[in-house]
Amino acid sequence: MQWLHDALTALLLLAGAFFCFVAALGVLRMPDTYIRMHASSKAGTLGCGLVLAAVALHFAEVGVVSRAAMAILFLLLTAPAGAHMIGRAAYRTGVPLWERSVADEWRDGAGPPRDG
Repeated sequence: MQWLHDALTALLLLAGAFFCFVAALGVLRMPDTYIRMHASSKAGTLGCGLVLAAVALHFAEVGVVSRAAMAILFLLLTAPAGAHMIGRAAYRTGVPLWERSVADEWRDGAGPPRDG
């Protein structure tokens, strides 16, 4: 059964590495700040969570598992809030949307006021 344990650990690590790579690729390739922020927060959180799950599975000790679980919980709680704050700050400071964006729901004054 050790091979199954190792295979599952490797699968979690590879999946985590893949999503971290997708997050990094999204930051490099996406056209504007808002889409980059979305790619990095979603895929990066999932990738880091999977890597932490692999660490917890591999070591299978109470201390390591509890720290990994707390780190995953911390990521799940803070990444969306951080991405929201970055997006809101970018919009308020006038960072332009991508020219092919189809909607700006805050343009007509429904969103936060722009500084400047």
